[in-house]
Amino acid sequence: MKKRWNKKKTTGSSNNGGLKPPAGCMGSNWFYFFLLGWLLWFFVFSNPMSNTEEISWNFLRDSLVAPQKVAKIEVINREVAEIYLKKEEPSEPEDEDTIDNFFSVPEGPRYRITIGSVETFENKLQQAEANLSAADGIELQYKTRTSWTSILTWLLPLGIIIFFWVYMLRRMRGGGMGGNPFSKFGKSTAKISEKGTKSSVTFEDVAGLQEAKVEVMEVVDFLKNPETYTQLGAKIPKGVMLVGPPGTGKTLMARAVAGEADVPFFSISGSEFVEMFIGVGASRVRDLFKKAKEKSPSIIFIDEIDSVGRTRGQANVHQSNDERESTLNQLLTELDGFGPNTGVIVIAATNRPDVLDQALLRPGRFDRSIHLELPTKAERKEIFEVHLKPLKLAPNVDREVLAQLSPGFSGADIANICNEAALIAARKKKSAVEQEDFMEARDRIVGGMERKSKIISDKERNIVAYHEAGHAVVSWYLKNVDSLVKVSIIPRGKSLGSTWYLPKERQIVTKAQFMDQMCALLGGRVAEDVIFDEISSGALDDLEKVTKQAYSMVAYYGLDKEIGPISFYDSTGRNNQMLGKPYSENMAEQIDKEVQQLVNDAYQRTKNLLIKHRDELEKLAELLLEQETVGKKDLEKILGKRKMEELVEGPKGDNKKPSIPQS
Repeated sequence: MKKRWNKKKTTGSSNNGGLKPPAGCMGSNWFYFFLLGWLLWFFVFSNPMSNTEEISWNFLRDSLVAPQKVAKIEVINREVAEIYLKKEEPSEPEDEDTIDNFFSVPEGPRYRITIGSVETFENKLQQAEANLSAADGIELQYKTRTSWTSILTWLLPLGIIIFFWVYMLRRMRGGGMGGNPFSKFGKSTAKISEKGTKSSVTFEDVAGLQEAKVEVMEVVDFLKNPETYTQLGAKIPKGVMLVGPPGTGKTLMARAVAGEADVPFFSISGSEFVEMFIGVGASRVRDLFKKAKEKSPSIIFIDEIDSVGRTRGQANVHQSNDERESTLNQLLTELDGFGPNTGVIVIAATNRPDVLDQALLRPGRFDRSIHLELPTKAERKEIFEVHLKPLKLAPNVDREVLAQLSPGFSGADIANICNEAALIAARKKKSAVEQEDFMEARDRIVGGMERKSKIISDKERNIVAYHEAGHAVVSWYLKNVDSLVKVSIIPRGKSLGSTWYLPKERQIVTKAQFMDQMCALLGGRVAEDVIFDEISSGALDDLEKVTKQAYSMVAYYGLDKEIGPISFYDSTGRNNQMLGKPYSENMAEQIDKEVQQLVNDAYQRTKNLLIKHRDELEKLAELLLEQETVGKKDLEKILGKRKMEELVEGPKGDNKKPSIPQS
């Protein structure tokens, strides 16, 4: 048997598996549990008190004292009286097994009784002994004894606590099975892609963003060919900050870097540094850079760095500890401190650069700040090409039209449109995705799902029709309003109707353009006033947009003559931390007055325009009630050809999506 055991053990060790040791060799933990349980069992059952029987005073007086069976009585701690029987008086036959027990005490007490007070017990005992002779008197002794039970009541819980902490400390040192979860708190949770591990994403998958790709690819090229740069004395940037709106491809760009750089790549989210325990974030930062330096040259990617990179002093206003601040301080030290940071490049991404600490953005830490803007028409076409590859398309799909009808859309929005179009085509049991599926998907994403089953009264439907017709007529006759695509009174999302525009991609907006846009937004409210001589609550969204736009013109853009070229806009976001406004009460009153005047002027201008074109307004509303949706061709039949129609887009995009004035 011995040879057989050794043979199996040797065989198991050769493949790093082997036989498991016997159960008795699993460690000392089971021994501690067994020892604690045995001591508890021993102290309970070896206690002499466990062999005694609790009796009453009447039993003691009538059955023990009167027949002269009692040898002596010991009063313990002035609370309990233990009765010892005379040797010539054996116990009952059925109790012999108990007396002969290994843990029993042969000379121990047979009975016990709880006494109220010593004086009362002595008086009762004297009365019971009145008929006995002096030679047969009962010996009464008083003793003080420490009970194991009373000791265990406080010693046993203390021992369990000590045992638990000893057990946990052993696991923290790696002595227990399964490792120690607490010891991992200070370790970095970054995911690592080792050198030679090819990522599925490359720069070919990043459509558009040509300027951003050039700068990021320069970092990758430095890691591959450092001699080209170092021979001229150039130094690679220590950090690259990717800044842009959500969905513009910041994380995708980082994944492409991981696929192209061919160096160890560490990726982590900024929120993973912060835990409920103070000091964990700073410890994880140190551990992350330690691992990156060991595998130098390497790249660290921190997504959503604003989670830990907020401006110090503001991030902890409503917090009871400075965990985020200590994490940021450690990050600043690792990026550019006394310690060397050779060969480690940090790439970070955020869509909130205004809240980042200035020390984080200074040269020497994040040397480059790359802005990823919303794609232009040409870039949107490239993005559509990427996301249309896995789809089975019909011949009528025009990528040029798709790019033109999606101004202000990010890469994530375009990916969502392509996926939604495929779902719509599959829902209709089509064999390929057609152009109309993309148009329907675009409307679904921008405006919400159609709710044709929503039941509204004829009166409400009539109001909605004139409301949307008012938007359309005003937009058609104002030259600075975006091109009108269609009008619908089919409920979508929270709106009962919608007017669809094709925004021009512009970088600046003039005062005349602002005023025309305000008139177009007020067209629905004014149409109700002109036709029904009554207004409703359906223009809430329109009024909200108009009010915000008027305040922006007066307080931000300096477009009001009375207030003058003054702007209270704060690009740093610090005014949000202030309890008051950055201007006086007198200035606030003037701003409110000018905003009210702007809105009233736009309202009166819109009203005059609709009164002039009331016939067209009524015709369009009747057509909406009949067809529910009116396209551009029908609009031209009623309103005529729009002279200022321009569908050619400019060279760059803006941040506006197709506008949908909602009822």
